[in-house]
Amino acid sequence: MTRRPPARRRTNGRRPSRRRSRHDTSVTVPAVAAVAAAALIVMVVNWLLAHWWFLLIAAVLAALGGFGWRQQRTQRMQWEQARSRALRYGLVQLDALSHQQFEHAVRDLMYRDGCTDAVQVGGQGDLGADVKATDPLGRRWVIQCKHRRHGERGAAVGTPELQVLNGTGCPVHRGDVVVMVTNGRITQPGRVFARQQRLHLVDRDLLGSWAAGSRPLWELLPALPTPRRPAPLSRDTGAPGRPERA
Repeated sequence: MTRRPPARRRTNGRRPSRRRSRHDTSVTVPAVAAVAAAALIVMVVNWLLAHWWFLLIAAVLAALGGFGWRQQRTQRMQWEQARSRALRYGLVQLDALSHQQFEHAVRDLMYRDGCTDAVQVGGQGDLGADVKATDPLGRRWVIQCKHRRHGERGAAVGTPELQVLNGTGCPVHRGDVVVMVTNGRITQPGRVFARQQRLHLVDRDLLGSWAAGSRPLWELLPALPTPRRPAPLSRDTGAPGRPERA
């Protein structure tokens, strides 16, 4: 007959669980770090109070650095404005561009003319708009660009392209002035359609005058809509004045 091994005696003391140990550690470490950080901050503050001249020198250096940064920023803006005012393109240059580069060139010309918010938006899903801008008189411009690598010898812009622009320029993009710009030709049916729908056309000849000159595009296009803001002359005189037409 075999004897059973004696049962182990239960002790009243319990061993701490690993989970509780980890919890205590996770609480203790951040507390110690917070106390150390507070002590470091107090030490730094006391040192700065004892060496107040260091704060004075740092403030002077910061002020000089900020002044220099503002001066450089102002100078860069002046250079950019001067560069944009002097921006010129020849038709040969425009013919040599890619389609996207042509869109960028049109955007830069609008910026040169005073449209500080001019942006290139062409690409997949652009819904007929390649460049958008607001002129100084408050009119919103929606421009579609058609670049022809062979210039005047390339395919002419026709009614189908203008129909797409007409269908999105005002209803989708809320344009006041909807424009087709090309370095090539525009068909006669396309011109008739544009007149009927009040679309504005910039063909190769007009593009050459605009890009190589200094007059803004709204001075070269006829029958533009009324400006959204009063003319500067009427504001200066305080009279109600009639809004100007470009």
